[in-house]
Amino acid sequence: MLSKNVNSKLNEQIKHEAEASQIYLGMAVWSDIEALGGASEFFYAQSEEEREHMLKIVRFVSGVGGEAVIPSTSTPPAKYKSLKDALEKALMNEKNVTASINKLTSLALTEKDHASYNFLQWFVNEQLEEEQQIQSILTRFELIGEEGMAIHSIDKMMEEMASKSVEKPT
Repeated sequence: MLSKNVNSKLNEQIKHEAEASQIYLGMAVWSDIEALGGASEFFYAQSEEEREHMLKIVRFVSGVGGEAVIPSTSTPPAKYKSLKDALEKALMNEKNVTASINKLTSLALTEKDHASYNFLQWFVNEQLEEEQQIQSILTRFELIGEEGMAIHSIDKMMEEMASKSVEKPT
């Protein structure tokens, strides 16, 4: 059984994951409008992945006798200055989610909630991958620029990443 404190913090994490899903969905819609099909597919895939993370926590909380709370979410941003701007905001969001996961993991360990601690290890590793993936895309901007064919190349790379993430087991 979860302590009230860990249950409460897991519910906060459910909200973080739901918000992240919405943010990526907003980025996907913006990318569609900007005719960035690869970026759009990438962001749609990321949105779905964040929703899956939310559901994973919901199922865990329910499965160990806790009470999962399904949050409302705010409307995500609808406009970005550029693809690089959207990705910088995505990275900032991922870093915030990582910080939240790390705090939650530390809390579970402090409270000797080994089941939650073990469960959260998957998220610790997942967040590392998420940050590295977005950082690798941002590094491309540094290497090839932000104009014309560079955007086309990055858009295609994001499309390839999206197709690989669909195949990735969770």
